[in-house]
Amino acid sequence: MASGSSDPEQFTLSSLGKVGRSSGEIDGAQELLIHGDRIFEKYSLLSAILPFLFPALGGLLYGYDIGSTSCATISIESATLSGITWYDLSSVDIGLITSGSLYGALIGSVLAFNVADFIGRRRELIVAAFLYFVGALVTALAPYFVVMVIGRFVYGIGIGLAMHAAPMYIAETAPTQIRGQLISLKEFFIVLGMVVGYAGGSLLVDTVSGWRYMYGVSTPLAVIMGIGIWWLPESPRWLLLCAIQGKGNIQDLKESAICCLCRLRGEAIGDSAPEQVDEILDELSYIGDDKEVRIAEMFQGKCLKALTIGTGLVLFQQLIMTGVAVTVVDRVGRRPLLLGGVSVMAISLFLLGSYYTFLDNAPVMAVVALLLYVGCYQMSFGPIGWLMISEIFPLRLRGRGLGIAVLVNFGANALVTFAFSPLKALLGAGILFFIFGGIAILSLVFIYFIVPETKGLSLEEIEAKLL
Repeated sequence: MASGSSDPEQFTLSSLGKVGRSSGEIDGAQELLIHGDRIFEKYSLLSAILPFLFPALGGLLYGYDIGSTSCATISIESATLSGITWYDLSSVDIGLITSGSLYGALIGSVLAFNVADFIGRRRELIVAAFLYFVGALVTALAPYFVVMVIGRFVYGIGIGLAMHAAPMYIAETAPTQIRGQLISLKEFFIVLGMVVGYAGGSLLVDTVSGWRYMYGVSTPLAVIMGIGIWWLPESPRWLLLCAIQGKGNIQDLKESAICCLCRLRGEAIGDSAPEQVDEILDELSYIGDDKEVRIAEMFQGKCLKALTIGTGLVLFQQLIMTGVAVTVVDRVGRRPLLLGGVSVMAISLFLLGSYYTFLDNAPVMAVVALLLYVGCYQMSFGPIGWLMISEIFPLRLRGRGLGIAVLVNFGANALVTFAFSPLKALLGAGILFFIFGGIAILSLVFIYFIVPETKGLSLEEIEAKLL
């Protein structure tokens, strides 16, 4: 099955030519010719799905860990069903089990920042799959509590690497027409993993040593993920970035990029792969991606703008219907889903605050507010946050930029997780939900004034037009 269409608002990159840039910025006199014609990428549906499916398993394993751990902690504390002698764990010990993977994810995010552009997206995902496998195996077979925590930590490093590399690989390899749908589907895989984890954990919670089986289930999935990604081609854009930065023979890297692009698009691409590769090379040279990355650049110019958008989205994501988002994100756009979804989330949070403060005799309202919040999160911040941080950063800074965004994500996650209970005890649930509602309002202002629309734009167009 092949797909192809045209859009008069898009342009032909081959009309550009290699123009060196000293600053990487696009000024008015040399702005890209965005008013020409560009033919949408042709692709085979099967060839497009597989490069999404195996990286998305990293999200599934992340979600599964969240779901299964809630049941595993019940099993491991049982004197009769835990199957261990060290079942009498303190609240701090249980906290280490539940948050051990989160701490590991923070370390994984730091590692991703430093090595992502060096080893590439594909190899980073292979390392993530290996750490998933080792972490799950050590956790499931742990003879002592300390060993179990080490296993959770190793698994968490895999989470940090996978949640960094997967959206980046999908964004760089997916056809422009369905990029938003595929990256949003990764969020669905996280949610699916949670559901599978909860369901599987519930079935095993009354089994002797059930927690070992819960964590052990991750090992075959990690093997499938690793083998699948080993089979996948490298990101053509990463290969071309290496080429223009002098990290190898440019002709060899260009030929490798053509082969990878042919595998990613299938037979539908025909003989247009060399032309598409030349267009990407021209565009990367024009917008200044041929220069080495300096850390200071992350906080300057268009890179600072991309970093603000990326970290802002994931920060507000932690403080505040994947299916719907996947269906309409590439037609409706990112901004409408974010603005609409977060608006309802804010209303839901104020309703929850009202319930806990002076409407405690209306439990139906609390249930409706909670359902609205979860549903709107899953069609806005959940999928769109990950989608935009994977496409907003310039190519040569994408690895480190996304690494910072993922680090902020897990850092904010940890902050909210550990601060919620003390704040609830100090302020009360009602006041706390009102505060969260106020933060949701701030996120609306941030989205309205800062976050651009990227619907229908290639990654190179996003960098040229919006940053």
